Amino acid sequence: MNVKIIYGSDTGNTDYVIETYMLNELEIHFNHVSHVNIYNIQENDWDDKALFIIGIPTWYDGELQSDWDTYFEEFKQLNFKGKTFAIFGLGDQIGYGEYFVDGIGILAEVILNNGGNIIGLWPTDQYEFSASKALADANHFYGLAIDEDNEDDQTYDRVKSWVELLYNTCFPGT
Repeated sequence: MNVKIIYGSDTGNTDYVIETYMLNELEIHFNHVSHVNIYNIQENDWDDKALFIIGIPTWYDGELQSDWDTYFEEFKQLNFKGKTFAIFGLGDQIGYGEYFVDGIGILAEVILNNGGNIIGLWPTDQYEFSASKALADANHFYGLAIDEDNEDDQTYDRVKSWVELLYNTCFPGT
Protein backbone atom coordinates (compact mmCIF):
# COMPACT_ATOMS: atom_id res chain seq x y z
CA MET A 1 0.00 0.00 0.00
CA ASN A 2 1.25 3.45 -0.87
CA VAL A 3 1.17 6.28 1.65
CA LYS A 4 0.95 9.97 0.84
CA ILE A 5 1.56 12.51 3.59
CA ILE A 6 -0.06 15.89 2.96
CA TYR A 7 0.89 18.46 5.55
CA GLY A 8 1.40 22.09 6.44
CA SER A 9 4.09 23.63 8.61
CA ASP A 10 4.93 27.25 9.41
CA THR A 11 7.50 26.92 12.19
CA GLY A 12 9.03 23.65 10.99
CA ASN A 13 7.76 21.45 13.83
CA THR A 14 5.50 19.40 11.55
CA ASP A 15 8.34 19.09 9.01
CA TYR A 16 10.61 17.94 11.83
CA VAL A 17 8.20 15.25 13.04
CA ILE A 18 7.75 13.93 9.49
CA GLU A 19 11.44 13.95 8.58
CA THR A 20 12.80 12.76 11.93
CA TYR A 21 10.24 10.18 12.98
CA MET A 22 7.35 9.49 10.66
CA LEU A 23 9.04 8.76 7.32
CA ASN A 24 11.37 6.17 8.82
CA GLU A 25 8.56 4.37 10.64
CA LEU A 26 6.24 4.42 7.63
CA GLU A 27 8.94 3.08 5.30
CA ILE A 28 9.37 0.05 7.59
CA HIS A 29 5.75 -0.98 7.03
CA PHE A 30 4.53 0.45 3.72
CA ASN A 31 5.69 0.08 0.09
CA HIS A 32 6.00 3.64 -1.07
CA VAL A 33 5.85 6.78 1.06
CA SER A 34 5.71 10.27 -0.42
CA HIS A 35 4.96 13.66 1.05
CA VAL A 36 3.79 17.00 -0.24
CA ASN A 37 3.38 20.29 1.56
CA ILE A 38 -0.18 21.57 1.23
CA TYR A 39 1.06 24.80 -0.38
CA ASN A 40 2.34 22.65 -3.29
CA ILE A 41 -0.79 20.50 -3.58
CA GLN A 42 -2.14 19.73 -7.03
CA GLU A 43 -5.70 18.56 -7.66
CA ASN A 44 -4.44 15.19 -8.97
CA ASP A 45 -2.58 14.53 -5.67
CA TRP A 46 -5.93 13.42 -4.27
CA ASP A 47 -6.43 10.88 -7.10
CA ASP A 48 -3.89 8.39 -5.79
CA LYS A 49 -4.91 5.02 -4.45
CA ALA A 50 -3.15 5.50 -1.15
CA LEU A 51 -3.50 5.90 2.55
CA PHE A 52 -3.54 9.66 2.96
CA ILE A 53 -1.85 10.88 6.12
CA ILE A 54 -2.77 14.46 6.91
CA GLY A 55 -0.47 16.59 9.08
CA ILE A 56 -1.84 19.75 10.66
CA PRO A 57 -0.55 21.95 13.46
CA THR A 58 -3.13 24.01 15.33
CA TRP A 59 -2.41 27.71 15.64
CA TYR A 60 -3.34 30.12 18.41
CA ASP A 61 -6.99 29.83 19.43
CA GLY A 62 -7.86 26.72 17.42
CA GLU A 63 -6.95 28.08 13.99
CA LEU A 64 -5.73 26.12 10.99
CA GLN A 65 -2.09 26.42 9.98
CA SER A 66 -1.76 29.19 7.36
CA ASP A 67 -1.37 26.99 4.26
CA TRP A 68 -4.25 24.73 5.31
CA ASP A 69 -6.31 27.85 5.99
CA THR A 70 -5.60 29.15 2.48
CA TYR A 71 -6.53 25.78 0.93
CA PHE A 72 -9.50 25.03 3.20
CA GLU A 73 -12.34 26.21 0.91
CA GLU A 74 -11.00 24.03 -1.91
CA PHE A 75 -10.47 21.12 0.51
CA LYS A 76 -14.13 21.31 1.53
CA GLN A 77 -15.18 20.72 -2.10
CA LEU A 78 -13.23 17.48 -2.61
CA ASN A 79 -14.92 14.08 -2.88
CA PHE A 80 -13.26 11.61 -0.50
CA LYS A 81 -15.59 8.66 -1.14
CA GLY A 82 -13.61 5.42 -0.99
CA LYS A 83 -10.47 7.11 0.36
CA THR A 84 -8.80 6.30 3.66
CA PHE A 85 -7.19 8.92 5.87
CA ALA A 86 -5.14 9.08 9.03
CA ILE A 87 -4.53 12.44 10.69
CA PHE A 88 -1.84 13.67 13.01
CA GLY A 89 -1.70 17.10 14.56
CA LEU A 90 0.59 19.22 16.65
CA GLY A 91 -0.65 21.35 19.51
CA ASP A 92 0.23 22.78 22.90
CA GLN A 93 -1.87 21.17 25.63
CA ILE A 94 -0.57 23.53 28.33
CA GLY A 95 -0.58 26.93 26.62
CA TYR A 96 -3.65 26.26 24.46
CA GLY A 97 -5.42 23.47 26.35
CA GLU A 98 -8.86 24.69 25.32
CA TYR A 99 -7.93 24.33 21.61
CA PHE A 100 -5.62 21.31 21.79
CA VAL A 101 -5.07 19.87 18.29
CA ASP A 102 -8.30 21.42 17.01
CA GLY A 103 -6.90 21.26 13.46
CA ILE A 104 -7.30 17.46 13.52
CA GLY A 105 -11.02 17.82 14.22
CA ILE A 106 -11.60 20.60 11.71
CA LEU A 107 -10.12 18.51 8.88
CA ALA A 108 -11.69 15.25 10.13
CA GLU A 109 -15.15 16.78 9.93
CA VAL A 110 -14.64 17.67 6.25
CA ILE A 111 -13.16 14.26 5.42
CA LEU A 112 -16.09 12.43 7.01
CA ASN A 113 -18.71 14.77 5.51
CA ASN A 114 -17.16 14.23 2.07
CA GLY A 115 -17.27 10.42 2.26
CA GLY A 116 -13.78 9.61 3.56
CA ASN A 117 -12.85 6.97 6.10
CA ILE A 118 -10.58 7.82 9.05
CA ILE A 119 -8.34 5.27 10.74
CA GLY A 120 -5.78 5.68 13.50
CA LEU A 121 -7.90 7.06 16.32
CA TRP A 122 -5.64 7.88 19.25
CA PRO A 123 -6.38 7.64 23.01
CA THR A 124 -6.74 10.86 24.99
CA ASP A 125 -5.78 9.46 28.39
CA GLN A 126 -2.12 10.55 28.34
CA TYR A 127 -2.90 14.21 27.71
CA GLU A 128 -4.08 17.09 29.89
CA PHE A 129 -6.29 19.56 28.04
CA SER A 130 -9.62 21.20 28.67
CA ALA A 131 -11.26 20.99 25.22
CA SER A 132 -10.60 19.87 21.66
CA LYS A 133 -12.46 19.74 18.35
CA ALA A 134 -10.31 16.67 17.60
CA LEU A 135 -12.35 14.34 19.81
CA ALA A 136 -13.91 11.41 17.94
CA ASP A 137 -15.48 10.29 21.21
CA ALA A 138 -14.83 10.82 24.93
CA ASN A 139 -11.68 8.68 24.86
CA HIS A 140 -10.13 9.20 21.41
CA PHE A 141 -8.83 11.87 19.10
CA TYR A 142 -9.49 11.47 15.37
CA GLY A 143 -5.73 11.02 15.03
CA LEU A 144 -2.35 11.20 16.67
CA ALA A 145 -1.87 14.20 18.97
CA ILE A 146 1.70 15.45 19.26
CA ASP A 147 2.84 18.08 21.74
CA GLU A 148 6.36 19.12 20.74
CA ASP A 149 6.17 22.09 23.12
CA ASN A 150 5.70 20.09 26.33
CA GLU A 151 6.22 16.40 25.57
CA ASP A 152 8.74 16.17 22.75
CA ASP A 153 10.38 13.28 24.60
CA GLN A 154 7.26 11.19 23.84
CA THR A 155 6.98 11.99 20.14
CA TYR A 156 9.05 9.08 18.82
CA ASP A 157 7.20 6.44 20.85
CA ARG A 158 3.83 7.93 19.92
CA VAL A 159 4.66 8.07 16.21
CA LYS A 160 6.02 4.51 16.27
CA SER A 161 2.91 3.14 18.01
CA TRP A 162 0.57 5.09 15.73
CA VAL A 163 2.26 3.88 12.54
CA GLU A 164 2.02 0.30 13.83
CA LEU A 165 -1.68 0.90 14.53
CA LEU A 166 -2.16 2.17 10.96
CA TYR A 167 -0.33 -0.84 9.53
CA ASN A 168 -2.34 -3.30 11.61
CA THR A 169 -5.56 -1.59 10.57
CA CYS A 170 -4.61 -1.72 6.87
CA PHE A 171 -3.25 -5.28 7.06
CA PRO A 172 -5.07 -7.10 9.87
CA GLY A 173 -3.62 -10.42 10.94
CA THR A 174 -0.18 -9.87 9.46
